[in-house]
Amino acid sequence: MTTEIHRDAWGIPHLRASGARELAHAQGRVTALDRAWQLEVERHRAQGTSASFLGPDAVAWDVFARRARLDDTARRCFDALDPDTSDWVRAYVDGVNDGLAEGARRTPEFAATGLAPGHWEPWTPLGVWLATHILFAGFPAKLWREQVVRHLGPQAVGLFATDGPGTSGSNGWLVAGERTVTGQAVIAGDPHRFIEDPGVYQQIRLCCPEFDVVGLAVPGVPGIAHFGHTGTVAWAITNAMADYQDLYQERLRRTGAGVEALDPDGRWQRAARHTEFVEVGGAERVPVEVIETERGPVVAGGPEGLDDGTPLALSLRYPPRVTGDLGFAALLPLLRARTVADVDRAFDVWAEPVNVVQAADTEGGTLHRVAGRVPVRAEANRIRPVPAWEPGHEWRGWHEMPRAGLTDGIAVMANQRGPATPLGVEFAAPHRAGRIAALLGEKDQWSAADMPAIHTDTHLASAAPLLAHLEALDDLSPDAAALCDRLLDWDRRMDATSPEAAAYAALRGAVVRRLAAHPAFTRLTEPPAYPEVLLPWLALVPRIGLALEHLLSADELYGIDRAAIVRDAVREVAGQPQRTWGDTHRLAPWRALAGTSYDEPGLSGDHDCVLCTSAVPGLTDRAARGPAARYVWDLARREDSLWVVPFGASGVPGSPHHRDQLPLWLKGDLVPVVTDWARLTKETDDV
Repeated sequence: MTTEIHRDAWGIPHLRASGARELAHAQGRVTALDRAWQLEVERHRAQGTSASFLGPDAVAWDVFARRARLDDTARRCFDALDPDTSDWVRAYVDGVNDGLAEGARRTPEFAATGLAPGHWEPWTPLGVWLATHILFAGFPAKLWREQVVRHLGPQAVGLFATDGPGTSGSNGWLVAGERTVTGQAVIAGDPHRFIEDPGVYQQIRLCCPEFDVVGLAVPGVPGIAHFGHTGTVAWAITNAMADYQDLYQERLRRTGAGVEALDPDGRWQRAARHTEFVEVGGAERVPVEVIETERGPVVAGGPEGLDDGTPLALSLRYPPRVTGDLGFAALLPLLRARTVADVDRAFDVWAEPVNVVQAADTEGGTLHRVAGRVPVRAEANRIRPVPAWEPGHEWRGWHEMPRAGLTDGIAVMANQRGPATPLGVEFAAPHRAGRIAALLGEKDQWSAADMPAIHTDTHLASAAPLLAHLEALDDLSPDAAALCDRLLDWDRRMDATSPEAAAYAALRGAVVRRLAAHPAFTRLTEPPAYPEVLLPWLALVPRIGLALEHLLSADELYGIDRAAIVRDAVREVAGQPQRTWGDTHRLAPWRALAGTSYDEPGLSGDHDCVLCTSAVPGLTDRAARGPAARYVWDLARREDSLWVVPFGASGVPGSPHHRDQLPLWLKGDLVPVVTDWARLTKETDDV
């Protein structure tokens, strides 16, 4: 059989080849043709070389990537792969290298920056995966908790507990056959990530004599890791919110031979050290001192401490650096899976990131489990940075991954406390999960076609505490009283067309800013001089905005008169002109080249809605994070499955398929999954 590229009406690639290796090559090549700019940006980000063409704004990331040893860790993990997986990854990389030059000729960003397509190494896909997920578990939140404990006491940690501004989440639900119109299971959901253009997920079909799989791939990584349907079994994941990365406070000193770190036995141990240079387009190159102790790479500070004089450094310990395993050995078995048991076995070797997996097969099997690696260690490690020179903070093996079942034929995960509870510290508020469960409880039988209505639900349960404060206000001006009446009568739906949703968001933002300005929180506005990459987790206004529900509901809040704050906020907002939520709640995708812009649409939804389009209350109404894809996997008929991404299959500006799915994504519509080869357009042979 020749290797073939087919495409459907949306430009989604359907690949067919004579074997898994040939198919991996085709996947790499078609991704290079469709996403050359994205692939090269991600390769450079993994290597810490993106500032060479993106300029000074990319330096902070490159320095972090170098200090965290991302590229070196990827090499280690590749070298440890089994021969079958190693050969398969090499085939994908060969395909990328075969297609990059042609893909770059199609893509204007290369000419705009002067970037020439480079060469992918065999370990580059592992580096892309690692760079994509190194901040996924939110280890910088430990720095925030350290600040909170230091200035407000340990009891304040719970007040600010939330899935913080830099984390990623997802909705996912499984409806067993007993609850569907076909008698076969349906799996649906949407991963929430920063919305990027091109998108972080690639719709694709991979077909060879061994398997025929549709799913959402990560550009630059072979196979289909997170969301796939083989015809007889389908799977999907959500972020488990597990804590599996540790920060250690290090005492370092310089010697004539290099750098030493104080260990738990009171001995000074030699640390690995060398210097690298970040090349910066249009500016001087930046030297980077790379230090690694026995705990891990130093990501902040050095022997001289932090830049503000704090006499400590911080090292990061993360599982792939310790084990040399990113979990890539699961990827081929997932493609070959035929049953839930096959998927389960594949995820037994999953490593990074830690996810909750839901799966179902045509034999009636279901799966609801956690997958990944979480170290066993002291509770203090999970909360905040711990001193490397004190005993008791070492890793002592790995947790067994928890499992769960279904309730009344349903399983729902939306980053809330669930099977992963023993493995984490902070979880998402229960609102999204509770709302999905409530909606699924409204009728006994569901179909794949019913699921988009759940994807797009905009009810905001977390509005309750602020609205409760409005009920207690009196002696208001007519305008302020009218605003309160409107909001108390509001249906609590964050619809783009709703003026009440806009008024609520404006009031919420005004309350957040007033709380953040209160003297009780002043010391939280001055974190130590941590690297820029880590600072979003320490920004006070977003932290208060995302924890507002807790802060308004607490019995007492450091003597703050919350009623007065809400009253003043009502007065402020009552005098503003009326607008709709979509006027200000607009899509704000990340692009590597900041100069590229479009008139992005207004959005429904909000952070705690099932339609999770996250603004940052008190800072901006614009949504940089939201559903990076939506999917519905139908086990009865795979061709009744549905999917959509925010923009399109192509990463080439001006292509017919660059942004053709955006109107559908915006409305909550999905694209049919095509499985009939006769309905596809054959593009080429012998790729």
